[in-house]
Amino acid sequence: MHKIQMADLFGQYQRIKGEVDEEMQEVITNTSFINGPAVKAFRKELGEFNQVNHVITCGNGTDALQLALMALDCQPGDEIILPVFTYVATAEVIALLKLTPVFVDVCPDRFTLDLEQVKARVTSKTRAIVPVHLFGQCAEMEALLAIAEKNNLKIVEDAAQSLGAQYTFSNGHTQYSGTIGDLGTTSFFPSKNLGCFGDGGAIFTNHEALGEMAWLMANHGQKVKYQHEVIGCNSRLDTLQAAVLRVKLKYLKEYEAARRSLADFYDAELAGLDGLITPKRFSDTTHVFHQYTLKVEERRDELKTYLAEAGIPAMVYYPFPLHLQKAYAQREFPVGSFPVAEQLCKEVLSLPMHTEMKEEQREYIVRKVKEFFK
Repeated sequence: MHKIQMADLFGQYQRIKGEVDEEMQEVITNTSFINGPAVKAFRKELGEFNQVNHVITCGNGTDALQLALMALDCQPGDEIILPVFTYVATAEVIALLKLTPVFVDVCPDRFTLDLEQVKARVTSKTRAIVPVHLFGQCAEMEALLAIAEKNNLKIVEDAAQSLGAQYTFSNGHTQYSGTIGDLGTTSFFPSKNLGCFGDGGAIFTNHEALGEMAWLMANHGQKVKYQHEVIGCNSRLDTLQAAVLRVKLKYLKEYEAARRSLADFYDAELAGLDGLITPKRFSDTTHVFHQYTLKVEERRDELKTYLAEAGIPAMVYYPFPLHLQKAYAQREFPVGSFPVAEQLCKEVLSLPMHTEMKEEQREYIVRKVKEFFK
């Protein structure tokens, strides 16, 4: 049996090697390394896939979040509501722009923003809400949009883990994650569901003015070369990365099906084990399973060690909530302030989840998990 990996990037490459190599060679031959034809083509194709009017590519997912907030013209001191259980980048860009991160606890099964706490944390200084669509499914967007509308707030979706997930409104209307709020952001980090061979990111919006401003911000504040309308920065998707992404985008639905099939297998095989809770799925959102994240009561670290000794990688996303990180610690939020997030940090464990999993590998993984709980 081949070595089990959290993400088998080489195996995925091997299946599409000819197409990827051809696209990359064309970029090299044409020496169109910056904003080349592949970047323009990828923006168009991704917009068609996501059914969104404007796609602004950039250097990485963190840049995408920062550029989105810059496009909203947020001012120092403006408050931005975000979940306390997320990767640090969501808070990082808020702090770097001298905005005020306002932490909110999350739901214990969905892992996304607790709506009642969102309502309670809105003040006269609140400017935007940043829902994070964690692990592959959407936050409760319909309710969040209602909160935003009532309080004249903007919504910036962090869809770095949910590209391709679809949210269904109560009237039956569906939209892709990242296209529901005022602006959406994603990452093309190599291990993402749509990943390149380095760094990359994108911003989505259906608002023409916001799309134009985000594009300006990412391109030195200029529409026309050497004519700078606003203070911007330099964040570009490399043409070589766009070439890779163009190929992978064609297979994204196939990749999603493979991930969901593996998740279905895990669900069926691991159901009913005492002390282990499989991921809950919700009727208003599809799940693209960027991660397959279990909750393990009391013995999470023991299970992680047991699996590692058996040659099975498992990851903890995330071991610490943001309010207990030194960089973001606030005196008014000691241990116990966000009990759901704090408990999740002690319980969550993600099993290997990728498109190249072999049958013998997945059977071995569930066998070892079951043995641990005997």
